[in-house]
Amino acid sequence: MTETDRASRPGGRSARVRADVLAAVAAELTEHGYDGLSIDGVAARSGVHRTTVYRRWKTVAGLLVDLLQTDDDWAPADTGSLEGDLIALNREVYDALTEQPSVTQAVIAASFRTPEAAEALTAFWADRYRRSAAVVERAIARGEVPVRTNAHEVVVAATGPLYHQLVLLKQPLTRAAADRYARLASGM
Repeated sequence: MTETDRASRPGGRSARVRADVLAAVAAELTEHGYDGLSIDGVAARSGVHRTTVYRRWKTVAGLLVDLLQTDDDWAPADTGSLEGDLIALNREVYDALTEQPSVTQAVIAASFRTPEAAEALTAFWADRYRRSAAVVERAIARGEVPVRTNAHEVVVAATGPLYHQLVLLKQPLTRAAADRYARLASGM
């Protein structure tokens, strides 16, 4: 195999190591919380030698940052309408917050424990809100909402109640209620 073949080969050893380590990070985080997350625990669970984990990620915060960046190709669904797009977005948020164990809730909790985790989560949210603005931009292009509609406000109006109910209040929320919040936000 030539150097060019190795460089262009997708899913090589490095990709497998990263996938194994990040799966272990998610599992350890949901089982033990941020305070119980350790490089040694991640290494043991992933089957990757601890020196490899230390060399590549250096700290627990580095592991968390990489975990938050694993879905680089994420984009909000395009259903053809603002209401449909917001419902699809809320269903993704709902699923992420209600899965058991919830990596999303564990990461949110970790953000209160360390500045590095808070910075990683802040960067993650900024990226997600930037990408989610596409649902409103498409609605503007279709003439569904006024040109001056604030995309961030619409997305927060749709998704915010889910975080409030499920994360802050720890109260149950149905998928139908998540859909209802999306419908309300689409009428802003």
